[in-house]
Amino acid sequence: MANIKQQVKRIRTNEKARKTNVAFKSSLKSAIKAVYTAVEAKDQAKAVENLNLAYKKLDKAQAKGIVHKNYVARHKSELATAVNTLK
Repeated sequence: MANIKQQVKRIRTNEKARKTNVAFKSSLKSAIKAVYTAVEAKDQAKAVENLNLAYKKLDKAQAKGIVHKNYVARHKSELATAVNTLK
């Protein structure tokens, strides 16, 4: 454990940020999975609705610096391709 007051505070804030990032990443993965589930069920309306939510979460994660921009681009492309197979 650190002896310096500022470092103790830094450890606490880092842990708080880590927990929020983990929670956001979990919700992001759930949103992505929901799109694939709708595609497997061949429910186009639900798939498009979930796709919009997943896009929003991916963009927000990139803006917050939680995920890399290439991660976002790759997943957007894969999700769009999956949803387009229903048309």
